Amino acid sequence: MSLIQSAFGYSRTVILILIFILLSGSIAYKDIPKESEPDIDIPIIYVTLHLDGISPEDAERLLIRPVEQELKSIEGVKELRSTGYEGGANVLLEFDAGFDAAAALTDVREGVDLAKGNLPAAADDPEIHEVNFSLFPVIVVILSGDVPDRALYRLARDLKDSIEGIGEVLEVNIAGNRDEVVEAIVDPLKLESYGLDPALAATAVSGANLLVAAGVQDTGQGRFSIKVPGLFESVMDIAGLPVLVDGDAVVTVGDIADVRRTFRDPESFARVNGKTAVALEVSKRTGENVIATISKVREVVKTHQANWPDTLRDSVEVSFTQDRSDQIKTMLGDLQNSVLSAVILVMVVVVAALGVRSGLLVGIAIPGSFLAALLMLYLAGVSLNIVVLFSLILSVGMLVDGAIVVTEFADRKLSEGLPKRQAYLEASRRMAAPIIASTATTLAAFLPLVFWPGVVGEFMKYLPMTVLITLVASLGMALVFVPILGGLIGRRSVISKRALETIKAGDQGDLTATKGFTGGYLSILRWSVNRPKTILGSAVVLLIGMFMIYGRLGPGVEFFPDIEPDNAQIQVRARGNLSIDEQNAIMREVETRVLKVNGVQTFYTRVGADQNSEEAEDIVGSVSLEFGDWRFRPKVAEIFDLMRERLADLPGIILDLRKEEGGPPVGKPIQIQLASYDPDILENAAASVRAKLDSMAGLTSIEDSRSLPGIDWTLQVDRVQAAKFGIDIGSIGNMIQMTTTGYKIGKYRPNDSEDEIDIRVRFPEVNRTVTGLNQVRVNTSLGAVPVSNFVQREAKPKTGRLRRVDGFRVITVKADVEEGVLVDSKLKALRDWLKSAQLDPKIQVSFKGEDQEQAEAKAFLGKAFSVALFLMALILITQFNSFYQAGLILFAVVMSTVGVLLGLMITGAPFGIVMNGIGVIALAGIVVNNNIVLIDTYNRLRTSVADPVEAVLRTGVQRLRPVMLTTATTVLGLLPMMLGVNIDFLTREVTQGAPSTQWWTQLSTSIVFGLSFATLLTLVVTPSALVLQANLMSWRSNLRLATPSNH
Repeated sequence: MSLIQSAFGYSRTVILILIFILLSGSIAYKDIPKESEPDIDIPIIYVTLHLDGISPEDAERLLIRPVEQELKSIEGVKELRSTGYEGGANVLLEFDAGFDAAAALTDVREGVDLAKGNLPAAADDPEIHEVNFSLFPVIVVILSGDVPDRALYRLARDLKDSIEGIGEVLEVNIAGNRDEVVEAIVDPLKLESYGLDPALAATAVSGANLLVAAGVQDTGQGRFSIKVPGLFESVMDIAGLPVLVDGDAVVTVGDIADVRRTFRDPESFARVNGKTAVALEVSKRTGENVIATISKVREVVKTHQANWPDTLRDSVEVSFTQDRSDQIKTMLGDLQNSVLSAVILVMVVVVAALGVRSGLLVGIAIPGSFLAALLMLYLAGVSLNIVVLFSLILSVGMLVDGAIVVTEFADRKLSEGLPKRQAYLEASRRMAAPIIASTATTLAAFLPLVFWPGVVGEFMKYLPMTVLITLVASLGMALVFVPILGGLIGRRSVISKRALETIKAGDQGDLTATKGFTGGYLSILRWSVNRPKTILGSAVVLLIGMFMIYGRLGPGVEFFPDIEPDNAQIQVRARGNLSIDEQNAIMREVETRVLKVNGVQTFYTRVGADQNSEEAEDIVGSVSLEFGDWRFRPKVAEIFDLMRERLADLPGIILDLRKEEGGPPVGKPIQIQLASYDPDILENAAASVRAKLDSMAGLTSIEDSRSLPGIDWTLQVDRVQAAKFGIDIGSIGNMIQMTTTGYKIGKYRPNDSEDEIDIRVRFPEVNRTVTGLNQVRVNTSLGAVPVSNFVQREAKPKTGRLRRVDGFRVITVKADVEEGVLVDSKLKALRDWLKSAQLDPKIQVSFKGEDQEQAEAKAFLGKAFSVALFLMALILITQFNSFYQAGLILFAVVMSTVGVLLGLMITGAPFGIVMNGIGVIALAGIVVNNNIVLIDTYNRLRTSVADPVEAVLRTGVQRLRPVMLTTATTVLGLLPMMLGVNIDFLTREVTQGAPSTQWWTQLSTSIVFGLSFATLLTLVVTPSALVLQANLMSWRSNLRLATPSNH
């Protein structure tokens, strides 16, 4: 307390510090990086492996297992997931959240380097990727138009180089880009007549495509470096390469083949609003300001466009999609408006109750605490995101509590005639202990949330962090800055005669003199304290009854609030061995039907499956939808209904309409994973789980990862017969490759390409058919021999992607729920069914996705609540040195949950594990404050007032105004959020239900209802319990006196 006394002695220094906090905080607010979601490390690293033409089974044996063997021993790996598919595989490592990304990446690199030696020689080098929120594109630049592919790719590559030159940009990926290739289309008859073997051509190419640095000659009269340049510079060099020499006659590649530089056969197509497109996905560096980065990207694109020829400018359209800066500006704008409305509502109440001067003194605590907190966050390298902004809204009501209590007490002292400096010093000293204790208990409530594990914890930890910093700042404001300013500019409020009488009555005057609202409250209090047992008993019955009623009639439980998204995706699934052109035709049909749907700004279509995705295998393409402004378009549910209606009569396709997930990414809400070492027993088990899901009402978009129906061609080589002709499997394989993607004979790097380009030999399109496989001939020393002499062609069932988790083969069955259906109830039904389903005991069944995250969040929040209660008990017992009074306050905390459940039943909202869970913990910290101040006042009055009932009544009269004020400020601060109302003060526009407010409605509802209910308890039940304590103590002392001593 001597610190407060000293601060009063150096008031000019303190005011200078306050000015510094306000100025530097304002600068920090301007410069702090702004983002929508927190920039968190997603604890995933994956390795992609590629080997042209490899089947999924061989990928599992030759690619996945060697890599898994080296990676499974890495420290901190939570789960190791692998997928084998046609042409390659990927191995994904999921770490525990909060992992050391750099160390994990190094470990994975070392493991992959060790595994490289065991991979097939023809396999490409493994690629290692990390997943990070900041690696997701912040904007996508789309070039579209009816121009040749090469022109579009050239523009995209030039643009990519320029955008990557911006300091804040991490990388630019080009989507819809096809790799280049040099094709030598060779007639099989020519190959046969010259007796050429592709393997010999490959040797000739590698021997000719060399740069020989022959060294340096020093003749004593000069020094010269000598080189023998042999690298291919252009396609003409490849066409002029000799492949056969007979005397003077030379046969070149160009004589027997048509050599051309072209693109690989398309595996995917990209379109925007129906036009062919190339997309540049721009990712920023971690910690950079999104809004500034995007404006620089747009500037670079504009400059580039200005330098294009007129023909290109007219035919190529540049558009931007997934622009995160618009989203961030809207969200930050909405939340800043909410902060402003909260501040205004709080100020209105404070000014109405305490007068303008005292109200402004309390008001200074708001910008002071906010700007101090923003300065600390800026210095800690935290970005300004929706979680941080909501934490500030949550703090508005709490941070003025201390300032209100001090100012209100000083106001009383001023009305008693004390000089202003003395009154504020007295208030600060007298209220320091309860304010420090109440702030400490609030901090204790939020502190365990900082240690929340998992991705959800990484996402939500900014909430307790911001609240803790803001409340510590508000403590300084309440005890030092506000009293010192009050000592300088404070003035006794003009107070009505009745209010003055009430104040005097509360202190030492006649209690019967209190009139008005306080008088009414006093009558209720007097009635209650005369029946303490009845009041406490009723409270306990209400608590138990409410939990039982909610358990029976409550609206249920959900994981994360459902938020109106800005983006969505239509996934189109179809089965069969579809060519890329057939897939494209399906997607064209889908596109034409949805392009005219109102409310969608951009349609971005991708045709072809993404092999590295964990989505369904039978996806033939997707249409990404970017919605217009939420205020002027129909709800997403209505847009989806219209799309389903338009696409309903398309035969043979399944549609999945997926909303962008708000909050931590968890995939489809229902995910059942079946795992076993024996892959044969999984198919039937998966079929029965799938059948169960199909039969359940309320589920949509059901899928499973079993192999799709289809056929693969297998060519069985009779090795004995082949040996008779002097042919091995390698030479047969080389010739067969000529009928597919071509046999790779080398690579070259032209000046106008960033990457090396493959040189491949292929047969003409006429010969690249299934029947053409039988007509392939292999050149031997005995002449050309048809492969049908020793190769048997068989059709086998198609093997789709093979998935493994921690070495087990797995099949996953997934489903989405319809609008308004609770996931939790469906999961309970599935768990009950699984108990009686009699699946093979060798199969491990686990629930993944939302259920797993929900269970983890539930477990953590339960522990966090217990730890918070324990920490509070510790502080309270230290403060009051009484188990009874500490227990009484904690009982009030538990009772406040009745208000939360009541609020949920009134609003008909389910209990959100994450948001309502945090709400209950936050509520614990807030509810404690009023009780502490109340009991502290009671304990002080008991030293001068002998009768406990009188002491309780005086406490009630004295503390009614500050208790009502602190509750009103917190409730009003959160009310706009709870109702989803957003007031834009610049445009004077009021909106309701903005997506940014939907995030926090549950949390706000918990606190508003819980705190309102708890305040009634504080004002009635707590005083009754204090009287009961006094009665019990007097009964015990009477008992002692009545019991005669043994001595």
